[in-house]
Order: sequence, then structure tokens, then C-alpha cells
Amino acid sequence: MPTAFKDYYAVLGVPRTATEKEIHSAFRKLARRHHPDVNPGDKSAEDRFKEINEAHEVLSDPEKRKKYDELGPRWQEYEAWERAGKPGPNPFTGGGPQVRTEYRTVSPEELEEMFGDAAPFSDFFQTFFGGSGFRGRTGGARAGGRTRVSQRGEDVEGETEISLEEAIRGTTRTVELTGAGSSPRRVELRIPAGIRDGARVRAAGQGSAGAGGGQSGDLFVRVHVRPDHRFARHGDDLTVHVPVPLDVALLGGAVKVPTPRGTQVELRVPPGTQNGAKLRLRGQGMPRLRGDGAGDLIAAVDVRLPLPLTPEIERWAGEMPGSSAAKA
Repeated sequence: MPTAFKDYYAVLGVPRTATEKEIHSAFRKLARRHHPDVNPGDKSAEDRFKEINEAHEVLSDPEKRKKYDELGPRWQEYEAWERAGKPGPNPFTGGGPQVRTEYRTVSPEELEEMFGDAAPFSDFFQTFFGGSGFRGRTGGARAGGRTRVSQRGEDVEGETEISLEEAIRGTTRTVELTGAGSSPRRVELRIPAGIRDGARVRAAGQGSAGAGGGQSGDLFVRVHVRPDHRFARHGDDLTVHVPVPLDVALLGGAVKVPTPRGTQVELRVPPGTQNGAKLRLRGQGMPRLRGDGAGDLIAAVDVRLPLPLTPEIERWAGEMPGSSAAKA
């Protein structure tokens, strides 16, 4: 019984005027979406993938496509007549030239273009396409008399939180990984000094194990830096509010400024410094990831009235125009 006619153009979602490039592009997109390895256990996806490949094999071959366009619904009937050994005269061309039908699997180059360097194919791929012997760049292994394609393991992602102090000096975190059928394992992750909030740290080869001899995936951990109650971060610079006595702001002097490393540095305050002024301490901020020094520590001046009043402030206030002391 002849099978129902399949509109291969509709299968790939392209017009009958589609170029070879357009047909190939549509096939790659659909194959990625419906590949059984992407849809494990989905029989409809497997059937759809076979249908897509069938349509591509016909429409990507100029000779096959020409006969398909000429014969239309009788395309599969012609194939059945050819498989039977072409008994009798050709009922399709009236004794004209014979059509040579051949089949091919997708080439390694096409597979690499579709899925990248890794070879994300299971035993289904080998069973469906036959013993083509294709191997991805990651290599393969013989198993049970057939080639088993290696597959890279999946990447694993997680999150962790650190303090600003840990971000300044660098730190480590121990991540425990568990997988189906495998014992829990611990991975020590190094977090570099100067890391920014939301950045990811990668541990190569510490993700899920590969299949068929393929390499393991990677471990990615996103780092969140907790806000600090003293220091506000802006890139590699830090800002801290520094109380400055009124007489120092007026006459100039020096104050101590805390650093994020737990030390104190001396800050020179010029005479006449306004409240809210920002004075910069070079190289006292966050270390830069590339190791080329550090950002700056910016001291935001918070002028405070000294209590009790110092003799200097009382004398200065008495000399101000309009003061009661000056009027007396």
C-alpha cells in the first residue's frame, strides 16, 4: 500500500522556490529543535526528526528534488517501483531516462555546523543513520560492535555569597556536587580578589561527567558581594563617610580614615573644606582583577561641631561679625 504523500517543502517550512541554502538553513534549525537527544523519551520528536531528515535528503539533492517536483504525489510510488527492480516499462517517464536514487547521511561538517564542536548524539543517532563511523572532535569509542559517539558533560551552575572584606582579599568556597548514580564530591572554588558583584567564577572540568569518553562540563558559580555598612562600592573605588571636626574643616588639619583592609590612613584636610566634600586616597580601594594596582578610597567629609567647644572655636566664634562677644 503506497504511503501518504509528504509535502517536503511544508515539512521544512520553506516555499517551493527556496534556494539550496534556505533549505539547508531550515533543516539545521528544525533538527536542533527536534533531535531526540534534546527531547529524551518523546516519540513524536523522534518521528518528526526522521521526517525532517527525509525531507532534507530529497530537497538538498538537485536530481532528487527535480524528480520530486515532477512526480509530486507519485514520488514514493516511483521509489517502490524502483526497489522492486523496475519491472516492465517505466510507468512514470514513458521509457525516458531512468532516475538514479541514492541516499546519504548528514556529513560530519553539516553536523558540526548544526551542533558545534561537541557531538551531542546518543546511540539513537547511530542506529538511525547506520554505521557511518562519524565521530565528533571529542572522539568516540567502540561499544558492542558499533561506534559510540562521545558527548561532553553538562555545565553545572550555582551561587554563593561573600563579604566585601572577602572580595578585597580573595577567598575560597567549597561546593558539594551530587549527581544521579554517583557519590557526592566536593570542589574547592577559588574566588579572586577584586571580584565584582554578580560575576561568575569557572572551574573547568568540574561539571557533569561526559559520555562515551567525552570531557566533563564546567562548574560556574555566580558570586554575590554583600553590601557593607561602612563602604559603598563603585567599580574599583570605595566611598566612606569620615567625620571631620569643624575646626579642622575651617583651619585645615589631619584626620584618620578607616580602610577596608582593617587599617587606618591619615587624610590631610585643606583649610576651608566644605561639608560633603570628597577627598581621594589613591590606591586604597578595591584590588583590580588583572593585578594592576587598586582603585581609590574616597573620603566623604562629614563636618561635625566639636562638643565641648574648643578654645579655638570659641575664640573664632567670638570674632565673627554679629556675635554677642564681638558686640560686647
